[in-house]
Amino acid sequence: MALIELHNIGKTYFIGEINVPVLKGITMKIERGEYVALMGASGSGKSTLMNILGCLDRPTSGDYLFDGDEVGRASGDFRAKVRNRKIGFVFQNFNLLPRTSALDNVIMPLNYTAGGLSTSECRKRGIEALKQVGLSERIHHHPSQLSGGQQQRVAIARALINRPPVIFADEPTGNLDTKTSVDVMNMFTELNNEGITVILVTHSQEIAECSKRIIRMSDGLIVSGNETEASK
Repeated sequence: MALIELHNIGKTYFIGEINVPVLKGITMKIERGEYVALMGASGSGKSTLMNILGCLDRPTSGDYLFDGDEVGRASGDFRAKVRNRKIGFVFQNFNLLPRTSALDNVIMPLNYTAGGLSTSECRKRGIEALKQVGLSERIHHHPSQLSGGQQQRVAIARALINRPPVIFADEPTGNLDTKTSVDVMNMFTELNNEGITVILVTHSQEIAECSKRIIRMSDGLIVSGNETEASK
């Protein structure tokens, strides 16, 4: 079973009396362990598709199966549980709390999902995540004491804290210089090699080529890259 299956997904925004169709029947699969880039010009629908894939928005029509569950029509509470337990997010803007240490930023999602984990267990998991991204010596630093690349590494560690099967990255190198961008993309490759599914949105052909499959979108449709390795 694929990790992600979309069947004829449509998304229309209703603005007053005007209907604005953004996605016009998307059907695709993403297998477990894939590394996929979504590319397209502004207005192509890739960000809307990413929001639906990440359970941040609902499709207007069609079916969305995530890890075997229909999530497109699921309740808000159920989709929140899926986001919190099975999805890690990395954004262009690092979205770190400025007066909070790297460690506390990383373990923050555990406040919603940790269940029976003790405070010491949460901190241990956070330290392990920061070590995984090469920041074990920066755990007590605040974001203002970190470079842009280090802040993005903290954001990646935060995305990993719940040990999700998939990470969604939305323009993750948009605020980084070239060298730092290469370091961050190498990290996504390493995570993918460890078995984590990586799905990223990017405008950059160079960044997209770090992935193993590029899905190109135009006018709310997939125009290329809709064939998984498993189906070839």
